[in-house]
Amino acid sequence: MKEKLTVIKVGGKIVEEPDTLNQLLDDFSSLSGYKVLVHGGGRSATRIASQLGIESQMVNGRRITDAETLKVVTMVYGGLVNKNIVAGLQAKGVNAIGLTGADMNVIRSVKRPVKDIDYGYVGDVEKVDGKVLADLIHRQIVPVMAPLTHDGNGNLLNTNADTIAGETAKALAEYFDVTLVYCFEKKGVLRDENDDDSVIPVLTPDLFKQYVEEGIVQGGMIPKLENSFSALDAGVSQVVITLASAIHKHSGTIIRK
Repeated sequence: MKEKLTVIKVGGKIVEEPDTLNQLLDDFSSLSGYKVLVHGGGRSATRIASQLGIESQMVNGRRITDAETLKVVTMVYGGLVNKNIVAGLQAKGVNAIGLTGADMNVIRSVKRPVKDIDYGYVGDVEKVDGKVLADLIHRQIVPVMAPLTHDGNGNLLNTNADTIAGETAKALAEYFDVTLVYCFEKKGVLRDENDDDSVIPVLTPDLFKQYVEEGIVQGGMIPKLENSFSALDAGVSQVVITLASAIHKHSGTIIRK
């Protein structure tokens, strides 16, 4: 029987504010068993880019990453945000290591091809080295993963944190019984977007299809759920969508096959 592992993905807002970061570190530290943390950091990147006179361009919530923006996100994601989390976890007795995809060649990507939009230095994940991560985890080291990957030719690439979390969970499913938890600002997937308590407790592929047809599930939640089902198809045991403050509770929306 495989040992349990939890992959937690948290958005930038949570790790960029001292109060919410400290709460997250408390909650994450109290999680039992093996664990991995994947983080964003977009608001800090936008703020620091502005301070440096670099304009941030977004298309459908995705950052256009030119050469100057790549420097900023590398500093912010791989440095400022990542190392603040690692230092905070060390203070709480969690032996963590901060990683980008370039470290130990853990995540290799390809530069996103130009179609309708040129996203610049943005990576689409090609391979996650689950064995390297599993070896660290078995040594009681907690990976804290920044949303940066590399192409194997010396180039770093800005990469969506949700994607990194999903692909990492898939790669680790060979070695562990993996639960993937996506944290965001709602309690889960909502039946009524105006009612924060209308959480759908369980979603299956059939229910998902029905809710999309009925307009209950829409917008950005559709690709997040498609990613969730893709993770389940690749061997992840369970996906949960919930509040960051609820990662140690059995709440939110559970995604099942």
